[in-house]
Amino acid sequence: MKFKHLLFVSLSLATVSVSAQKKKTVTPAAPASASVPRPKLVVGLVVDQMRWDYLYRYYDRYQAGGFKRMLNEGFTCENTNIDYIPTVTAAGHTCIYTGSVPSIHGIAGNDFIVQATGKSMYCTDDSTVVAVGSTSKAGQMSPRNLLVTTVTDELRLATNFRSKVIGIALKDRGGILPAGHTANAAYWFDDASGNWITSTYYMTGLPAWITKFNDQKIPEKYLKQDWNTLYPVNTYLQSATDNSPKYEGKFAGTEAPTMPVKTSELYKGRMGMIRSTPYGNSMTLDLAKAAVEGEQLGKNTVTDFLAVSLSSTDYIGHQFGPNSVEIEDTYLRLDRDLASFFNYLDATLGKGNYSVFLSADHGAAHNANFLKDHNVPAGIWDDAATQKEMNALLNDKYKINNLVISMDNYQVNLNNIAIKKAGISEDAIKADCIQYLQKTPAVEYAVDMQRVNPVTIPEELRIRIINGYNAEHSGVIQIVLKPGWYSGHGATGTTHGTWSPYDTHIPLVFMGWGIKHGSLTRQTHMTDIAPTVASLLHIQAPDGNVGKTISEVLKN
Repeated sequence: MKFKHLLFVSLSLATVSVSAQKKKTVTPAAPASASVPRPKLVVGLVVDQMRWDYLYRYYDRYQAGGFKRMLNEGFTCENTNIDYIPTVTAAGHTCIYTGSVPSIHGIAGNDFIVQATGKSMYCTDDSTVVAVGSTSKAGQMSPRNLLVTTVTDELRLATNFRSKVIGIALKDRGGILPAGHTANAAYWFDDASGNWITSTYYMTGLPAWITKFNDQKIPEKYLKQDWNTLYPVNTYLQSATDNSPKYEGKFAGTEAPTMPVKTSELYKGRMGMIRSTPYGNSMTLDLAKAAVEGEQLGKNTVTDFLAVSLSSTDYIGHQFGPNSVEIEDTYLRLDRDLASFFNYLDATLGKGNYSVFLSADHGAAHNANFLKDHNVPAGIWDDAATQKEMNALLNDKYKINNLVISMDNYQVNLNNIAIKKAGISEDAIKADCIQYLQKTPAVEYAVDMQRVNPVTIPEELRIRIINGYNAEHSGVIQIVLKPGWYSGHGATGTTHGTWSPYDTHIPLVFMGWGIKHGSLTRQTHMTDIAPTVASLLHIQAPDGNVGKTISEVLKN
């Protein structure tokens, strides 16, 4: 009996234990959050041709609400570098939003040579569409040449296309490429009409809010104000003497490159002049505000995305160079415009309800003559003369004219059709070109794109050449100039496109919802921006992404 009693107790306890385990197994988990936490709106700001050091060069003169607010409230990545060459606008905007490189995404330059045909292709050309809002050919644009998705595409896909995505820039490529393939719209400025336009890739008629904006004739209103310095010109201590004709290009119709610029007298109905004044940035941010209101961005049930590129900094930089009063004044004015834009977003969406990142597509060199006058090695490489001389040498040897058809993007593009027809060796022609280029004073390296690994060059340059080489859209030889050198045919202003830090070291600052306050000095990359934004939004990274999330930026 005692044994039976013990057995009964043991069986009873086992039954209770199993029952408890079963109950534990089927108990529902705590209910999940109603939705994934995300900001109401993400705003991407790309400042065209903004060198990293502009964050600090003019810091003492910035007001509290613009660049300083981003640095003091947000997170700055102090050592962000471009992963490829050449460093140009189209490739930069594409890399920021795709996390990819020209080798994969296909946008190998603003213009590039299609190797199969030898024809030049503009990055966003699309003859299958027409302008909406103008009769200009400036509207024959779309993202169809882009071979991968953007983070904006991925947001649309993740929300079953409920998220709204709008791209805005004076330059078509600055609005189109960031907005991606699936955007609700991209808008850019048409010089011919003075209007903001789009193409039939996106829609057949402009929305009412854009038409209302265009009807206000805002470019004319700005240009009639003239361009004066915000402060007395003698307080611009970070700039060279205002009248520096050796280094700065002047506006047509003026006697010298000096402030003020009488835009009211100079523009004469040519609305495109606004591109080369700080008012181009002001008008772009005016349109960004109108887009937030007109499209009710940030009022959606899911996150919306506004991709804004500020292009006037590039036009002004090319004309006047980094050491001009004009550039200093442009950034002081942009700082004021950014403060106004952030205040508008605070009032419209609530501070802390939106996320912003600010970066650049590339930087810019100091003017070469400015450097030489200060005993810094520099120079201007005449790529057109180099092409002419190489073609003469090749013609003497192979009896074929114009074997080199382009030197764009610091690359040698060969006449592949003529070479194939003649049955001569492309390798032999490339070897001849490299031998010639390596004797050129401006050239540090000339590298066969298909044989990069055996060449004795620094590993960082090797990686950038490989990342920048797209077999269908790139030349066969990459030309790497010496530091301080760049291609050009004029002595004034500046340009970009090379591997040096002044072209490849870019600002990267995040602010707002989901962003920590802090800074980071370890090396990060332009390709890291898109996956970081994707991680912030809990969505898939773009399909060509090769970057990594900058985890230090994010709160969670």
